[in-house]
Amino acid sequence: MLSDGMNYAPKGKSAPVVKPGEFAFAAVGLYHGHIYGMCNGLIEAGGVLKSYYDPDPRYMKNFAANFPDVKPAQSEEEVLNDPEVKLVAGATMTSERCALGLRVMAAGKDYFTDKAPFTSLEQLSDAREMVKRTQKKYAVYYSERIHVESAVFAGDLIEQGAIGKVVQVMGLGPHRLGAPGRPDWFFIKKNYGGILCDIGSHNVEQILYYTGAKDGKVVRSQIANYNHPQYPELDDFGDAQLVLDNNTTGYFRVDWFTPDGLQMWGDGRLFILGTEGFIEQRKYMNLGIKGSGGGHVFLANGKEETYYNINGKVGYPYFGQLILDCLNRTENAMTQEHAFKAAELSLIAQRDAVVL
Repeated sequence: MLSDGMNYAPKGKSAPVVKPGEFAFAAVGLYHGHIYGMCNGLIEAGGVLKSYYDPDPRYMKNFAANFPDVKPAQSEEEVLNDPEVKLVAGATMTSERCALGLRVMAAGKDYFTDKAPFTSLEQLSDAREMVKRTQKKYAVYYSERIHVESAVFAGDLIEQGAIGKVVQVMGLGPHRLGAPGRPDWFFIKKNYGGILCDIGSHNVEQILYYTGAKDGKVVRSQIANYNHPQYPELDDFGDAQLVLDNNTTGYFRVDWFTPDGLQMWGDGRLFILGTEGFIEQRKYMNLGIKGSGGGHVFLANGKEETYYNINGKVGYPYFGQLILDCLNRTENAMTQEHAFKAAELSLIAQRDAVVL
């Protein structure tokens, strides 16, 4: 059983898009376990992890155990001053991710941050300005789409016209809290941003991606602390409804109520309704079937009713595309505006949420 999503770090097949040594990157800010998934993806795409740094020796020790052949840096400045490092990946405290990104871009490097990329709209504005000034990338690890094979495959089906025009996307993102393993900052709202800002950003990104929308409005959002009075600043439930600029709609629900008996940290699901059919993703498990793993996609349209298990068959093209985008200054992995818009709508949903 994978106890919590914080340690979700999938490993795929090696699919290098560059020659050995052509793309060096570093890791700075190792607070969140997602840094391992971020590094795995880049390495599998041909990137070379040259160095890593965190001011906390505990995180340095953990990282060294996972990447024993990589040389640790003695400071953040050492990484930022290394001319060979083209990109810096970071998963520091959520409220500090923007500041790190500004320093990385000011040093002339592209930045790849864990989600949520911001905890305030002011941070987003600062990042937009720095991107404009430096022309560097502020990439975001929206792992529930880019590092999940069922999510990649669903996008391929939509592109092929399998369900016609997408009209609505509904995402369910339950997570196991695993409170004893969480750092203290995780329970302070100014540090983690709130549930809609945090894990909700995954779902907003997917709503934008699958509907093909460029913008949208948050029609209604709600948050609550239903069952964790010992953590008064924790949102343990949140949901939101969106209307997009192409007249499609989105809804998502996120929570920290995954029960201990579940085989996985969360039964993440996504439903995509089209004019000619629908798709369901069961991302990490199939309920009631032990050891089922992820990669479950269900499709129904005018021609067929089909179940696909694509675990290990699709891979994670985002990372290779990101490396090539950094080298060629293109935007094939994810446009900068898309990454920022997902964050913006998440922040607005959190800011305007009704407290239940």
